Amino acid sequence: MRLLRRSSAVTAALLLATAGFAAAQPAPAERCRIGDDRLDELSGLSSDGESWFAVNDGGSELEVYVLDPADCSVRDVRTADVDPYDVEDLAIAQDGTAWLADIGDNGHERDDVVLHALSPKGTSKLYRLTYPNGAHDAEALLLDRSGVPYIVTKEPFGPAGVYRPAGELAQDRAVPLERVASVSLRSTRTPGGPMSGTLGSVLVTGGAVSHDGMVAAIRTYTEAYLFAAPDGDLAAALNRDPVAQIPLPNEPQGEALAWEPDGTLLSATEGVGQPVRALPAAAAAAHGTAPPPSDAAPQGGDTAEASPQPEEKGFSNTQLLVVGIAIAALVVYVSRRARRSR
Repeated sequence: MRLLRRSSAVTAALLLATAGFAAAQPAPAERCRIGDDRLDELSGLSSDGESWFAVNDGGSELEVYVLDPADCSVRDVRTADVDPYDVEDLAIAQDGTAWLADIGDNGHERDDVVLHALSPKGTSKLYRLTYPNGAHDAEALLLDRSGVPYIVTKEPFGPAGVYRPAGELAQDRAVPLERVASVSLRSTRTPGGPMSGTLGSVLVTGGAVSHDGMVAAIRTYTEAYLFAAPDGDLAAALNRDPVAQIPLPNEPQGEALAWEPDGTLLSATEGVGQPVRALPAAAAAAHGTAPPPSDAAPQGGDTAEASPQPEEKGFSNTQLLVVGIAIAALVVYVSRRARRSR
């Protein structure tokens, strides 16, 4: 029994060690709330400065909702008669084309993933892509300033993979993806997300690139991370450490992230009646030219409350995997010792 008590204490200590801490940051301010029940599973968001564009998770046809930034109301819906597998994110190209990332794969069963290019006129093109190392679940799409798409995978253990097409996109064949970067995030104690504990703080659920192409942002259920790309090279940027970490507390299932042309960062979550929130000057902060304002006045609602957090001391998702293996090995060892002592 003494051995079991000791092992329980060690296991508890290892589990506690995986709880990370988020650095104190100003909370994004609420802009408006999405009240249209057609957007109850909001998963991707983008902006062209005049309108917001949103997509739901999954779906049986391509649908892009055009929103009024003043009140989050739906102005229009762009559709195409295509049945996707699992749309997870959205990016708007400079020519107005909506790129829908049909990249969800919870069961790791897909032979390929798909990008749908939906024009403002409602015509669509389909491009198939294959990973070089088996199936992955993913929810984040980044589109660089030259129009090259990047997919960031959703990994509970180990670094998130960053993949881009190894050649020109083609409609008549699947194009292989190549892994060009790895992103390792540390767990935090920022509240939010659909799961208990800290795992949700390392799962990548969305992404966006600033309009000048010089800042990439990826998000988890609870955080946004900014990566400086002064030369527009996203692969190089995502291989470096993030230049800023922004807590996004209390979002029930935060998966949407977008940039306004002026460098404001937007975040949103699934659920009818949930807010779209904004952090002005986030891109400037990533460039090192200005700090994010800590007292920005909310527009259309109250600023979300965020409890001050201690400096981050969490484990990365790679370290979480190591800890998990150590815990499993310890449990096996203790069980064997207990059987021998009977």
